[in-house]
Amino acid sequence: MALFGLIKNNTLPLTELSVLRTDVHSHFIPGIDDGAKDMEDSIALIKGMKDLGYKKVITTPHIMSDAYRNTPEIIMGGLEKVRQALKEAEIDIEIEAAAEYYFDFEFEKKIKEASVLTFGEKYLLWEIPFINPPDNMNQLIFEMTTRGYRPVLAHVERYGFWQRNFEKYEELADRGVLLQMNINSITGHYSIPTKKAAQWLIEKNMISFVGSDCHHLGHIELIKAAVKDKHFQKLLASDRLLNKTL
Repeated sequence: MALFGLIKNNTLPLTELSVLRTDVHSHFIPGIDDGAKDMEDSIALIKGMKDLGYKKVITTPHIMSDAYRNTPEIIMGGLEKVRQALKEAEIDIEIEAAAEYYFDFEFEKKIKEASVLTFGEKYLLWEIPFINPPDNMNQLIFEMTTRGYRPVLAHVERYGFWQRNFEKYEELADRGVLLQMNINSITGHYSIPTKKAAQWLIEKNMISFVGSDCHHLGHIELIKAAVKDKHFQKLLASDRLLNKTL
Protein backbone atom coordinates (compact mmCIF):
# COMPACT_ATOMS: atom_id res chain seq x y z
CA MET A 1 0.00 0.00 0.00
CA ALA A 2 1.30 3.48 -0.79
CA LEU A 3 2.37 5.68 2.08
CA PHE A 4 -0.44 8.13 1.26
CA GLY A 5 -3.03 5.38 1.64
CA LEU A 6 -1.59 4.35 5.00
CA ILE A 7 -1.73 7.96 6.18
CA LYS A 8 -5.30 8.43 4.95
CA ASN A 9 -6.44 5.36 6.87
CA ASN A 10 -4.40 6.30 9.98
CA THR A 11 -2.80 2.85 10.04
CA LEU A 12 0.86 3.71 9.57
CA PRO A 13 2.92 0.77 10.90
CA LEU A 14 6.09 1.32 12.89
CA THR A 15 8.16 -0.16 10.09
CA GLU A 16 7.21 2.79 7.91
CA LEU A 17 9.73 4.86 9.87
CA SER A 18 12.07 3.26 7.38
CA VAL A 19 10.84 5.90 4.92
CA LEU A 20 12.93 8.38 6.93
CA ARG A 21 15.95 6.09 6.59
CA THR A 22 18.14 8.26 8.85
CA ASP A 23 17.81 9.83 12.28
CA VAL A 24 19.82 13.04 12.60
CA HIS A 25 19.69 13.90 16.30
CA SER A 26 20.50 11.58 19.19
CA HIS A 27 22.86 11.00 22.10
CA PHE A 28 24.23 7.47 21.75
CA ILE A 29 27.96 7.75 22.52
CA PRO A 30 28.28 6.57 26.12
CA GLY A 31 29.40 8.70 29.01
CA ILE A 32 30.11 11.99 27.24
CA ASP A 33 26.84 13.90 27.70
CA ASP A 34 23.34 13.40 29.13
CA GLY A 35 22.48 10.51 26.81
CA ALA A 36 23.69 6.91 26.94
CA LYS A 37 25.40 6.18 30.26
CA ASP A 38 27.48 3.19 29.19
CA MET A 39 28.01 0.93 26.18
CA GLU A 40 25.22 -1.43 27.22
CA ASP A 41 22.89 1.56 27.25
CA SER A 42 24.14 2.67 23.81
CA ILE A 43 23.56 -0.73 22.25
CA ALA A 44 20.03 -0.98 23.70
CA LEU A 45 19.13 2.46 22.36
CA ILE A 46 20.53 1.85 18.90
CA LYS A 47 18.84 -1.55 18.69
CA GLY A 48 15.62 0.25 19.60
CA MET A 49 16.13 2.63 16.69
CA LYS A 50 16.73 -0.26 14.31
CA ASP A 51 13.55 -1.93 15.55
CA LEU A 52 11.67 1.29 14.75
CA GLY A 53 12.75 0.96 11.13
CA TYR A 54 15.78 3.22 10.91
CA LYS A 55 18.61 2.15 8.60
CA LYS A 56 21.07 4.76 9.86
CA VAL A 57 21.60 7.05 12.84
CA ILE A 58 23.72 10.18 12.97
CA THR A 59 24.37 10.65 16.65
CA THR A 60 25.01 14.19 17.88
CA PRO A 61 26.58 14.58 21.34
CA HIS A 62 26.32 17.95 23.04
CA ILE A 63 29.19 20.39 22.80
CA MET A 64 28.78 23.10 25.46
CA SER A 65 31.59 25.19 26.90
CA ASP A 66 30.23 25.10 30.47
CA ALA A 67 28.94 21.52 30.61
CA TYR A 68 30.01 19.06 27.92
CA ARG A 69 33.41 20.04 26.62
CA ASN A 70 33.48 17.46 23.89
CA THR A 71 35.84 17.71 20.93
CA PRO A 72 35.76 16.10 17.48
CA GLU A 73 38.44 13.71 18.72
CA ILE A 74 36.41 12.62 21.75
CA ILE A 75 33.28 12.15 19.66
CA MET A 76 34.89 10.28 16.78
CA GLY A 77 36.84 8.08 19.20
CA GLY A 78 33.60 7.22 20.96
CA LEU A 79 31.93 6.53 17.62
CA GLU A 80 34.52 3.90 16.72
CA LYS A 81 33.96 2.13 20.04
CA VAL A 82 30.20 2.09 19.45
CA ARG A 83 30.69 0.74 15.93
CA GLN A 84 32.83 -2.07 17.27
CA ALA A 85 30.28 -2.91 19.96
CA LEU A 86 27.47 -2.98 17.37
CA LYS A 87 29.53 -5.32 15.21
CA GLU A 88 30.12 -7.66 18.14
CA ALA A 89 26.41 -7.58 18.99
CA GLU A 90 25.57 -8.30 15.32
CA ILE A 91 23.31 -5.26 15.05
CA ASP A 92 23.25 -4.21 11.42
CA ILE A 93 22.69 -0.45 11.34
CA GLU A 94 24.82 2.34 9.95
CA ILE A 95 26.05 4.93 12.44
CA GLU A 96 27.84 8.24 11.95
CA ALA A 97 28.48 11.17 14.30
CA ALA A 98 28.31 14.94 14.23
CA ALA A 99 27.48 17.19 17.20
CA GLU A 100 24.80 19.40 18.69
CA TYR A 101 26.52 22.74 19.27
CA TYR A 102 25.27 25.07 21.98
CA PHE A 103 25.24 28.73 21.01
CA ASP A 104 27.89 30.07 23.39
CA PHE A 105 31.03 32.19 23.24
CA GLU A 106 33.09 29.33 21.81
CA PHE A 107 30.71 28.40 19.01
CA GLU A 108 31.54 31.36 16.76
CA LYS A 109 35.25 30.66 17.23
CA LYS A 110 34.77 27.05 16.19
CA ILE A 111 32.94 28.15 13.05
CA LYS A 112 35.68 30.59 12.06
CA GLU A 113 38.32 27.92 12.65
CA ALA A 114 36.31 25.34 10.71
CA SER A 115 36.63 22.98 13.67
CA VAL A 116 33.02 21.78 13.70
CA LEU A 117 31.49 18.38 12.98
CA THR A 118 28.83 18.38 10.28
CA PHE A 119 26.73 15.73 8.58
CA GLY A 120 25.61 15.24 4.99
CA GLU A 121 26.14 18.31 2.81
CA LYS A 122 27.78 20.41 5.54
CA TYR A 123 24.66 20.44 7.70
CA LEU A 124 25.55 21.97 11.08
CA LEU A 125 23.28 21.17 14.04
CA TRP A 126 23.07 23.84 16.76
CA GLU A 127 20.81 24.90 19.59
CA ILE A 128 20.18 28.11 21.49
CA PRO A 129 19.27 28.86 25.13
CA PHE A 130 15.66 28.12 26.09
CA ILE A 131 15.39 31.40 28.04
CA ASN A 132 16.03 33.98 25.32
CA PRO A 133 17.34 33.99 21.75
CA PRO A 134 20.95 35.28 21.55
CA ASP A 135 21.31 38.92 20.58
CA ASN A 136 23.88 38.10 17.91
CA MET A 137 22.08 35.08 16.47
CA ASN A 138 21.49 36.62 13.04
CA GLN A 139 25.17 37.53 12.81
CA LEU A 140 26.21 33.97 13.54
CA ILE A 141 23.71 32.58 11.03
CA PHE A 142 25.37 34.85 8.47
CA GLU A 143 28.79 33.51 9.51
CA MET A 144 27.65 29.93 9.08
CA THR A 145 26.06 30.40 5.68
CA THR A 146 28.87 32.53 4.21
CA ARG A 147 31.39 29.87 5.24
CA GLY A 148 29.45 27.21 3.38
CA TYR A 149 27.67 25.59 6.31
CA ARG A 150 23.97 24.80 6.19
CA PRO A 151 22.67 25.69 9.67
CA VAL A 152 20.13 23.28 11.18
CA LEU A 153 18.43 24.64 14.30
CA ALA A 154 17.71 21.80 16.71
CA HIS A 155 14.23 21.17 18.16
CA VAL A 156 13.02 24.55 16.93
CA GLU A 157 9.50 23.96 18.21
CA ARG A 158 10.69 23.80 21.84
CA TYR A 159 11.78 27.43 22.24
CA GLY A 160 9.03 29.01 24.30
CA PHE A 161 9.77 32.57 23.18
CA TRP A 162 8.66 31.68 19.63
CA GLN A 163 5.62 29.59 20.51
CA ARG A 164 3.37 32.67 20.40
CA ASN A 165 5.26 34.31 17.57
CA PHE A 166 5.27 31.80 14.73
CA GLU A 167 6.40 34.33 12.12
CA LYS A 168 9.89 34.05 13.69
CA TYR A 169 10.12 30.58 12.20
CA GLU A 170 9.53 32.08 8.77
CA GLU A 171 12.24 34.67 9.42
CA LEU A 172 14.70 31.91 10.29
CA ALA A 173 13.86 30.02 7.11
CA ASP A 174 14.30 33.21 5.08
CA ARG A 175 17.82 33.51 6.52
CA GLY A 176 18.72 30.06 5.29
CA VAL A 177 18.19 28.15 8.54
CA LEU A 178 16.84 24.61 8.20
CA LEU A 179 14.44 23.63 10.96
CA GLN A 180 14.71 20.33 12.85
CA MET A 181 11.75 19.02 14.85
CA ASN A 182 11.84 16.39 17.60
CA ILE A 183 9.46 13.51 16.90
CA ASN A 184 8.26 13.38 20.50
CA SER A 185 7.16 17.02 20.44
CA ILE A 186 4.07 15.85 18.59
CA THR A 187 3.03 13.73 21.60
CA GLY A 188 2.98 16.65 24.04
CA HIS A 189 5.97 15.14 25.86
CA TYR A 190 7.70 18.50 26.31
CA SER A 191 4.60 20.70 26.68
CA ILE A 192 1.27 21.45 25.01
CA PRO A 193 2.58 24.75 23.51
CA THR A 194 5.49 22.77 22.05
CA LYS A 195 3.05 20.30 20.53
CA LYS A 196 1.03 23.13 18.98
CA ALA A 197 4.17 24.73 17.56
CA ALA A 198 5.16 21.39 16.03
CA GLN A 199 1.71 21.01 14.49
CA TRP A 200 1.88 24.53 13.02
CA LEU A 201 5.31 23.91 11.53
CA ILE A 202 4.12 20.67 9.96
CA GLU A 203 1.02 22.33 8.51
CA LYS A 204 3.19 25.07 7.00
CA ASN A 205 5.60 22.44 5.59
CA MET A 206 8.58 24.13 7.25
CA ILE A 207 10.37 21.13 8.77
CA SER A 208 13.50 20.01 6.91
CA PHE A 209 14.69 17.36 9.37
CA VAL A 210 12.90 15.28 11.97
CA GLY A 211 14.98 13.80 14.78
CA SER A 212 14.48 11.51 17.74
CA ASP A 213 16.70 13.54 20.12
CA CYS A 214 16.86 10.18 21.86
CA HIS A 215 18.56 10.11 25.26
CA HIS A 216 16.96 7.02 26.83
CA LEU A 217 14.59 4.13 26.15
CA GLY A 218 11.60 6.19 27.26
CA HIS A 219 12.07 8.37 24.19
CA ILE A 220 11.87 5.32 21.94
CA GLU A 221 8.62 4.25 23.59
CA LEU A 222 7.19 7.72 22.96
CA ILE A 223 8.14 7.53 19.28
CA LYS A 224 5.86 4.50 18.99
CA ALA A 225 2.99 6.72 20.09
CA ALA A 226 4.06 9.61 17.85
CA VAL A 227 3.88 7.44 14.74
CA LYS A 228 0.10 7.16 15.19
CA ASP A 229 -0.39 10.94 15.18
CA LYS A 230 -2.00 12.32 12.01
CA HIS A 231 0.32 15.34 11.96
CA PHE A 232 3.39 13.17 12.18
CA GLN A 233 2.05 10.92 9.43
CA LYS A 234 1.64 14.01 7.26
CA LEU A 235 5.23 14.97 8.04
CA LEU A 236 6.50 11.52 7.04
CA ALA A 237 4.83 11.95 3.67
CA SER A 238 6.37 15.39 3.15
CA ASP A 239 8.62 15.80 0.13
CA ARG A 240 10.54 18.42 2.10
CA LEU A 241 12.13 16.09 4.65
CA LEU A 242 15.86 15.65 4.01
CA ASN A 243 16.43 12.67 6.34
CA LYS A 244 15.93 10.24 3.49
CA THR A 245 18.75 11.90 1.47
CA LEU A 246 21.45 11.07 4.02
